[in-house]
Amino acid sequence: MCLGIPGEILSIEEAQDELRRRGRVRFGGIVKEASLACVPEARVGDYVIVHAGIAISRIDEAEAQAVFALLEEMEQRE
Repeated sequence: MCLGIPGEILSIEEAQDELRRRGRVRFGGIVKEASLACVPEARVGDYVIVHAGIAISRIDEAEAQAVFALLEEMEQRE
């Protein structure tokens, strides 16, 4: 089992070697760099699931927002 967190791609750093393609991804209020090698179709504004610094799939905005809402609800219950 792995834990992936949704984030929005803010910018992309293209590379000649697709395996070195990286992007800045926003997770709520935090921005981190992530590898985009596994999602070559991803563009700025897309939402991706990131696990261990690697974007592993694209998701639609509605699904990402639903996850953000659940995480917020969990935080409020603590």
